[in-house]
Amino acid sequence: MKKSTVPRTALYAVAVMAAGLLAATLLLTGKPAPEPRPPPQRELPAVDVIVAEPAARELSVSTQGTVRPLREIDLISRVAGRVESSAPEFAEGGFFRRGDLLLKIEETDYRFAIARAESQLAAARQQLAEEEGQAQQARREWRDLGSPQANALFLREPQLASARAALAAAEADLGAARLDLERTRIVAPFNGRISEKLADSGQYVMSGSVVARVYATDTALVRLPLTDRQVALLDLPLHYRSEEEAAKPAAAVLLTGTFGNRDWQWRGRIVRTDARIDEDSRMIYAVAEVADPFAREPGSDRPPLAPGMFVTARIAGRPLAAVTELPRAALRREEQVMLVDARQQLVLREVELLQSAGGRVWVQGLRRGERVVADASGPWWWAWRWQ
Repeated sequence: MKKSTVPRTALYAVAVMAAGLLAATLLLTGKPAPEPRPPPQRELPAVDVIVAEPAARELSVSTQGTVRPLREIDLISRVAGRVESSAPEFAEGGFFRRGDLLLKIEETDYRFAIARAESQLAAARQQLAEEEGQAQQARREWRDLGSPQANALFLREPQLASARAALAAAEADLGAARLDLERTRIVAPFNGRISEKLADSGQYVMSGSVVARVYATDTALVRLPLTDRQVALLDLPLHYRSEEEAAKPAAAVLLTGTFGNRDWQWRGRIVRTDARIDEDSRMIYAVAEVADPFAREPGSDRPPLAPGMFVTARIAGRPLAAVTELPRAALRREEQVMLVDARQQLVLREVELLQSAGGRVWVQGLRRGERVVADASGPWWWAWRWQ
């Protein structure tokens, strides 16, 4: 019988595998058991905090607008005729006082009209006198007839009423003629300035023609747009006008405008708000007035507050309690801040944002001594355990 033979390479492979298994077993069984250790302490990141110090404050509101005159009208000729003369002040940019003569329209035709009206008035008076005499004679004749009932036509009552009506009409015509003569003098209705001149000496104007556009100079106004958040900081007459509302002191406003490459300031007051909210912007418009905007300030080169000037406005706010000032970076999602509590853990706090300006914010809702994280926008906050 023939013997089977096994290749030597197979024997070597089996030997190597057996040696490997033996070594692995010795390593696993001979390794010492791990000793229990406490988990490593996680180092918490350091943050800058601000200690809250709420206080009573009056936050001013900043806005902007364009200066406009309080009153601006078209100066209209009430009669027709040739412009006979004009005042030296009747020029674009010219100032005038109430009652000043600005234009003089030729009055010859209107004096003729007065003469005709006076003649008609005299004739009407004569006619009335004749009718009154005839009516008196008719009453005597009727009384002599002894009839208890008189005929109105016989007593000339209709004729007498017609004569009286004709007299009243003649008097009215004379008054109208004299009024037209007076209207040949176009005078200033208020203290103001001429913004546009549309007529001059020698020009013929029709009744109803615009001869100039003028505006009042006693007061200037500025319409200032305000958001809901800004309105909450102010004390404005928003809803109704009453004796109580009228007695409230008007909010002060400081206007700043640029003229001649320099900044100038004027002081005014908020007198009212517009009757409606703007449908497009949802803004509320407050109206500021500045008295005597064209007056020259003693010892100053300040220019007049002329219509059309663009100004910025700072309106004084009403007193608010417990207001805290913080850097803008301390806010998260507009109305949240992060606080570090007594356990050195981070908590969220809802606050009311009152105002934001120049990298600073003013909020309500914090207590004195609370620690507010100065920069709430960093990527470090994930390491904290939220409470």
